[in-house]
Amino acid sequence: MSAEEVTPERRARVEAALALRLGSVVAVAEAVHRRHNTSAILRSCEAFGVHEVQLVTGGFKASPGAARGAERWVYSRAIPTIDAALEELKNRGFRIFVADFIQPSWTPEEVPVDQPLAVVFGSEARGVSDAARRHAYGAITIPMLGLTTSLNVSVSAALILRTIADRRRALVGPDLSDAEKSRFREDWLAQEREAHRGWINRSD
Repeated sequence: MSAEEVTPERRARVEAALALRLGSVVAVAEAVHRRHNTSAILRSCEAFGVHEVQLVTGGFKASPGAARGAERWVYSRAIPTIDAALEELKNRGFRIFVADFIQPSWTPEEVPVDQPLAVVFGSEARGVSDAARRHAYGAITIPMLGLTTSLNVSVSAALILRTIADRRRALVGPDLSDAEKSRFREDWLAQEREAHRGWINRSD
């Protein structure tokens, strides 16, 4: 399958999504072991136009295909340690927040979005690590009005990412770089070719 063989409608859909993508909001999933939670975080990022997700493995081996389908549409990276992930993001000019209860804290509607920001979502059992807290500018906390005091990590990620992505996009507009758009197009076309070859092989 060549670039010319991709239907105009399919190409237009990809271009429309890329045109709204954010490069200045990054989700960091720290040792999220449960496959369905990782999958849900990736799907939420893709749905809300958050292009990059860092999966901090923290000593466990990330499951290939944990978000089968969604991983095709976001840039997901496996990073061995939270320190390595957050140092690199800070060097790229990102302000680090954790989904946690440390101070200072903001709601998703109040957190400052005046510069690129990354949000760390912790493991299901322990939340974010002390290392992540040390790197953090502060916390993002979802207000709770009932007796429940916590949410599933993938639910928290969806609520936080939807709000901060909308606010950041309203402030600076979609800001995915041209280089990253080109990389995505190349990767997407390669995956389309692979899927097409698989379809041909099954048809033989």
